[in-house]
Order: sequence, then C-alpha cells, then structure tokens
Amino acid sequence: MEPAQNTPAPVPDPGPEPPARPAPRRRGTVRTLALIAVAAVIGLVGGTAVGYGVQADREPTPLPPLNQPGLAYPEPLPKGQKRTLLPASQDRQAKAQGDLRKLLLPKPAGAKKDPYAEDVDGWMSVDTFAGMFTNPGGLLKDELGNEIRRIAATSWTDGKHRRTHIRLIQYRAGVSRGAEWFAEDQHAYLPGEDHADGEGSPIKGSAEGRSYVFPVDRKPGYLDLYEARAVFHRGDIAVEIFIVDTKKISAKEIASLAERQLGRL
Repeated sequence: MEPAQNTPAPVPDPGPEPPARPAPRRRGTVRTLALIAVAAVIGLVGGTAVGYGVQADREPTPLPPLNQPGLAYPEPLPKGQKRTLLPASQDRQAKAQGDLRKLLLPKPAGAKKDPYAEDVDGWMSVDTFAGMFTNPGGLLKDELGNEIRRIAATSWTDGKHRRTHIRLIQYRAGVSRGAEWFAEDQHAYLPGEDHADGEGSPIKGSAEGRSYVFPVDRKPGYLDLYEARAVFHRGDIAVEIFIVDTKKISAKEIASLAERQLGRL
C-alpha cells in the first residue's frame, strides 16, 4: 500500500470576482527607466573601453615560477638517452586490440574440444551468449547498451566427465564500464542459495575477481554434479570460467585456472 500523500485542504469558493479596476497611469515611469538603462549601458561600454586601453598600454605581467618544478611528467632522461616504446607483449591495450582468441588459455595436454561447445572457431555470437541466461532479451538489451564488442571462447573435456569453458567478453573502450558492470552483476547473484551459497574466494591479482565452488547437486537416478566458477575483469574484458564434473572440484583448481587466465590479459 502506497503511503498517503500530503494534499492541500480544499479552499472555499469566494464567488465571482469583482471587475478589475484599471491601474492608474504613472506618467514618466517607463521613459525614466529607459534613460537610466541607456546611461548604465553607456557607462559600462565607456568604462570597458577605457579599461582595455589602459591594459593594452601596460607591459605583460610575467607569471610566477612554479613552487614545485620537479613535478614534470614524465621525468626527463639523462642526456643522450631516448625513450623506447613498450613492446606489444607487455602492452595490455595492444594485446586486447589484436586477436582476442590468442589471450585464451590453451587446452591442456590430452584434453579434447567439448563436442557441446557453442563457439564457432573460437568466437561466440552475442545472441548465443545472451541465450545462456534466464532472460535473454533483457540481457541482450543491456549488453548492447553497455557496448559489448566481441566474445572469444574456448572449451575442452578432460577425463571422463569434466568439462571446462572460458569466455572473454570484450566491451568497447569509452564512457561505458561494461566489463566491470558485467562482473559486478555476476557477483551479485552467485553467492545466493540457488548457486554457490557462499561469498567465494578472491582471485590473486584481480581487483574484484572471485572464484566459487558450488555445493554438490544430487538427484535420484543421476550422477552427482559438481560445479565451480570464476568471474573477474581486467580493463575492457570480462572473464567467465566454468568447470563441471561428476567428481569433486577443489577451490584450488578453479583458483589456479583463473589466475593463469588473468595472467594472459
């Protein structure tokens, strides 16, 4: 029930208003005001002109020296030395603008491509990505508004039932902080009872990244299902990592995978 709003008390009807009486004519008022306004403008223009003239005849006043001249950035190099450009392998922005698939962790030795993977040649379309969520239309609208750019994905099977999926979700650099917002949204619901049922563990080297190990999912007639996830972002790239298995997944396993993927960005 909405709270009652404060409304003004009703005002009694005073009846028909008496005819308005014409205002008395005040001779000379408008003209006097006009003359005063003209005089003020003339004084303003004249004073401004004199001020410009006086200033033009003066020598320019030098600015005072800086109190802390050593604050210049970057600091000057010793004589004879030149600055070198950061190599592309160490430039995070340069790496992110290239082939995003090269930043994905490689499949472990002996692992095979997951036959149920939904990426095509390492790329995942935005609509396929949105279709993995409970509200695809709403998520697609939000992601387009956050200027999602592209998604690189990889997956593999390791052992009898273990499946691992990694997605790099990149957003356009600009006003939007899409990667950060996506990670925040995932962290908002993952600790819930229907998911990890816990706050997870921080990922080393990440500002807000966390890894989660879900409680075992047991149903009659089915194998036990274990799941672990990691979510973080770096720059304009958000990262999702999934591990699913019928055997227990340790917190160390998902944390190690997340740290190694973070190290490639």
